[in-house]
Amino acid sequence: MAKILMDRQGSKFLVRDPGSDFHTKFGFFKKEGLKAKKGKIKTNTGREFSVFEPSFIDLYRKIKRGAQIIPLKDIGLIVSETGVNNKSKVVDAGAGSGALACFLANIAKEVVTYELREDFIKIVEGNIKFLSLKNIKIKNEDIYNGIDEKNVDLVTLDLPEPWKALKSAEKSLKAGGFLVSYSPTIPQVMDFVNEIRKNENFAYIKTSEIIEREWEVEERKVRPRSQAIGHSGFLSFVRKI
Repeated sequence: MAKILMDRQGSKFLVRDPGSDFHTKFGFFKKEGLKAKKGKIKTNTGREFSVFEPSFIDLYRKIKRGAQIIPLKDIGLIVSETGVNNKSKVVDAGAGSGALACFLANIAKEVVTYELREDFIKIVEGNIKFLSLKNIKIKNEDIYNGIDEKNVDLVTLDLPEPWKALKSAEKSLKAGGFLVSYSPTIPQVMDFVNEIRKNENFAYIKTSEIIEREWEVEERKVRPRSQAIGHSGFLSFVRKI
């Protein structure tokens, strides 16, 4: 089983194969020490790390990427605004690298993700296996043509033309269910929201953008880090009524 190594300064490593010595810029860890389920371990140079079993988020940060993924800052807003939980049925499109689908699968009852590109599907399959997720399915189908699943709690769209999926989402979502569209540009948001407002079965809630700025805290030297996590995409929230 994989291991996490972390020191008090926040340096962290994922050891995928504890059966071999693990080399880092701080020195190397002997395989004998990596076999422990938890405790302290030192490199050959004396740097001390804690060793423990990885949680979902530790593994998630190491998933394979093909297509650009939705950042955690934006996924957090999706989760908090929709209230997705362990009873929720979720449909996602397009899968891309599977980051959003996999994160939601760790919370929801079941997730089905739609993707047209077979090269992306292979990446998603690998990430699902890496994260040991059992409640997620991949469909090589065009969501613009329809969604097989019914009475769904949440539909998430990361598509170039999300407005083309509105009819599909309308038929799939239950009353009160959420539709969330993630788009990198304002023209996409405009076209999506304009189409939503033409549909009497949808209520437009809002469009938001999350900017994350991390701070350095070292005794009394406190300041924003030089590089913030700026624009990634716009999230538009809709509810079926």
